[in-house]
Formats: sequence, C-alpha cells, structure tokens
Amino acid sequence: MGRRTLEAVLVDFSGAERARQEHDYVWPEPEFISRVGRASLDGFFRQCEQQAGAEISGIGVGTPFFLGGWSGELGFPADLGKTWSKVDPGTLFTRGIDYPVFVANDASAAALAELSFGVGVGLRDFMHISIDTLVGGGLVQNGKLLTGPHGNGAALGPLPVSPSAISPAPAGGTRLLHRASGITLIDHLARNGITVDRIGAVASHVDSQAVDAWLEDCSQALVEAILAITSVVDIRAVVLDCVLPERLGLKLVNLVQTQFGRAPTDGIVPPTIVAGTFGARAGSIGAAALPLAALLDTNSTTPLTLRQADHRLAYSQPGG
Repeated sequence: MGRRTLEAVLVDFSGAERARQEHDYVWPEPEFISRVGRASLDGFFRQCEQQAGAEISGIGVGTPFFLGGWSGELGFPADLGKTWSKVDPGTLFTRGIDYPVFVANDASAAALAELSFGVGVGLRDFMHISIDTLVGGGLVQNGKLLTGPHGNGAALGPLPVSPSAISPAPAGGTRLLHRASGITLIDHLARNGITVDRIGAVASHVDSQAVDAWLEDCSQALVEAILAITSVVDIRAVVLDCVLPERLGLKLVNLVQTQFGRAPTDGIVPPTIVAGTFGARAGSIGAAALPLAALLDTNSTTPLTLRQADHRLAYSQPGG
C-alpha cells in the first residue's frame, strides 16, 4: 500500500502475476484501504480455489513507514500520521484469515523483487533505489536483504544532499526526497505552468524543458547519494528504479550513469549503476515475494520474526 495507490497482486513462484488490482486515492485512509484490500484478497482466494492444486503460501504487505508522515510535502491531513500510528498493517486486511502474514517497508520489498525475480538475481551486493511518491532504498548484501533492527534500513529519503539548482526553486529542504521524488517533479512542473495530479500523467510532457531540468537535478542528487552510500557500504551495484514513464526512467538512469562517471571516486570502488526491472510494480511484486522468501528460506537474515500465537509479524512503525 502506497501513499497514493493500493496495489494487490497474486504471483506464482516464478514471480509472474496471476492477478492484479489497483485502487487510487488522494491520501491513504486506513478504513478505505482495509476495505478494498480485503476485497482484492477475497477475489484472489476464490481464483485459487477454482484452480486445481493451487495453494496460498502467505500474504505479504509492503508499506511505507511513517505512512502518514511528510504531510506538508504531500498535502495530507495533519493528523493522518497519528491515525496510522494506531494501525497494525499486519492485520489491516487479514482478520479471520489463517495464512502467515509478512510486513516490510515498501522500498525494502522493491529490493526483494529485484533480488528474487529481477536484475538482482545475478547480483549479491547492491543498493536498490526506488523513486516513487517519495524515495526509498533497500540494501542487499551477500544475497540477503538487510533491513536492520527496526526494519527501516536504507531509508534514503532523509539523506542530506546539496540544494537544488533548478529554477524556480523547489519547495522543501536539502534532503534526497526534496530532489529525487515524484512529489518534487509534480511541484516543479506546477511552478512551470504544467499541472499534473499523478506521476503517470507526466507521460504527456516527456519532451518538456521542465521535465528535462528536473531529471538533470534529480540525477545530480542521486549521484551525491550514491557517493555517500558507497562511502559507508561496499556494494557491487546500484539498481535504480522509479514510477516514471519508462522512457523517462531510462533517461534518468543514463544521466546518473554519465554524471557518476565524472564524479571523484577516490577511496571507494565505484558500483555499476543499472536500471531496475519492475518500475512501478516493484513494491507490490516484492511484497508478494515476502512469504515465498520465508518459505524457501532465501532471506533468513531479514528480521521477520513470526509470533507463535497467530503466525503474524511483530510489527513496529518507527516514530508512528
């Protein structure tokens, strides 16, 4: 579940989608999300019942931590964070369902999608960077997704970067999320007389100078972030993925590759920068991969500790 869209997917062991449903909203309201998400699950259960030999291995929930946070940047109600602090994502859709439930940060889930079914299959040490409504990351080392003691590892949004150089200057501060996220693109376009309400609508403006200026600025911020990341963590690759239209996503990857090639890399081993496989689908595919990874024990270092009583995750959302 994202800040603007709920995606429900049914996947098989190869990662192929057998069913998908999407629900858009202005902001994530728990009651609505619970209702439509449960309806999607019920439809998936019926679909499996009609297929001989099909079984559900579990349910994965990918969610941004601090889901009601950043309300000023996102235009959410000020009390939304407090509302979400009382919600357990592990039970939001699954009351009365006797399947194991796994919860992970959505950006970590996107990294798991690449590790399980995408370009990450051939990589054992990489940082996955997801540009969505905001920006997040997932760290994979030695073939394992590492999420840290709070499940919030590789949270790249707050990473400090230099001020933006584009004009008019974007709203916000000097964090990666203020230069490399969907909301900054939408804000930048609005400041240049182009109104879009969702990132997908940018497809109608792929050739505009405003989009090109944002791509240049975003790529420069990402290069700063990659230099910071590789100064701390030794990785072989950076997998860069986003919810932008495919043409713009590939252009962004090319810009980052070019600009990183010009950056000073003394003291680090420069990682290869590659495009992700799944685009906007990465988080949902990765969430669906959570029970498969647990079942196959391919991700044993991820802190997914199951409660003995009800098979659900002990889940905590840092800071509410």
